[in-house]
Amino acid sequence: MALMLKNARVVDPQVGLDEVCDVLLRDGRIVEVGHGLAMEKGEEMDLTGKVLTPGLVDMHVHLREPGFEQKEDIASGTRAAAHGGFTAVCAMPNTDPVIDNAVGVEYVRARAEQVGKCRVIVSGACTKGLAGEILAEMGDMCAHGAKAFTDDGRGVQDAGMMRRVMEYASQFDRVVMAHCQDDSLVGEGQVNEGVASTRLGMFGWPAEGEELEIMRDIALCRLTGCPLHIQHITTARGVAMVRAAKAEGLPVTCEVTPHHLFLTEDDIDDTYPTSLKVNPPLRTASDAEALAEGIADGTIDAIVTDHAPHTDWEKDREFELAPFGMIGLETSLSLVLTNLVATGKMSYGRMVELMAVNPRAILREEPVRIEAGSIADLTVFDPEATWTVERAGFCSKAGNSGFIGCELRGRATDVLVGGYATLRDGKIVE
Repeated sequence: MALMLKNARVVDPQVGLDEVCDVLLRDGRIVEVGHGLAMEKGEEMDLTGKVLTPGLVDMHVHLREPGFEQKEDIASGTRAAAHGGFTAVCAMPNTDPVIDNAVGVEYVRARAEQVGKCRVIVSGACTKGLAGEILAEMGDMCAHGAKAFTDDGRGVQDAGMMRRVMEYASQFDRVVMAHCQDDSLVGEGQVNEGVASTRLGMFGWPAEGEELEIMRDIALCRLTGCPLHIQHITTARGVAMVRAAKAEGLPVTCEVTPHHLFLTEDDIDDTYPTSLKVNPPLRTASDAEALAEGIADGTIDAIVTDHAPHTDWEKDREFELAPFGMIGLETSLSLVLTNLVATGKMSYGRMVELMAVNPRAILREEPVRIEAGSIADLTVFDPEATWTVERAGFCSKAGNSGFIGCELRGRATDVLVGGYATLRDGKIVE
């Protein structure tokens, strides 16, 4: 089937494209990009006033299946992803059972084929059961399609074990994605240690609990040569360490979440909103500024959500009893458009690098470019659409968003995966 996308502003920094033009798709691929294109037969979509980009990828998502389907499952999570403008997500392995063998990888891939509304890239665990003691079946998982390895949800505490993980992953040219958390320092920490922990009377989570493992893992990257990706970076010193590692020529990348960019410890007020209890915690305003600077100068490679759905009853408890995490798939694009693009702090091209180009490169996925021959995974959004974040509007099973009530500008309208629509005019295609 042929599909003509007419009159969109097409943005793809990979091919130096930022202009209003037409894009012709056929059989899941881009056939032609140009002006005044015509086709003999097929469907035509007029995208006047909208922006078309390579399909967005969120490389840090918790789909919760298998084992925690009451929070989210692959069907609901990929619907939330498509609703937010994403054509692919990378699923974290901290499920039950943990994705630490080929059977787990094959389950997630097969389930995504059956019910998914976007592509699902599978990451495997570094260690069995995320226990940090025995190597997971990394080679077997790689052979069955795992694209990265991570013990996300906890840090690998033993440096010797982390070295073995990285040495093993490097044999397969797979990135190790590190959740940097020194448990001996973090302990029972609930919020950022300092003003926030004192004001709220909560156990503090020091920045050093993150930074020491960033420092350690960069050193292990230097030792092993294994590509290292720092997950959900939150502190100014952490960004500085990654910047220095890149200057040294080490294969180090990192990511940041919208909640760490646009919220701070000051937003946790005396109502103790558990939607703002996240791991790692919201940091200081100066840390958030450093994250923005890291995006501007290229230190930070990707914007991710760390989409972490929980049931209402889990979050509707005392702050110290509620689980860490917030959802983000359906607000991420709009938050970036509202706070960075609309304010002139970021171009559309840089946004595409952070949310589409770099995640694919880090995960060793096939590039998607707006040019003839490329796979037709595409995102379309209306930059002028205004909307208010409401729980009732989510496709996710969960509602633990820290941005409910926010008025945002810009929203995904259409998503195409392999040339076929999974989101059309803002609605999921069933």
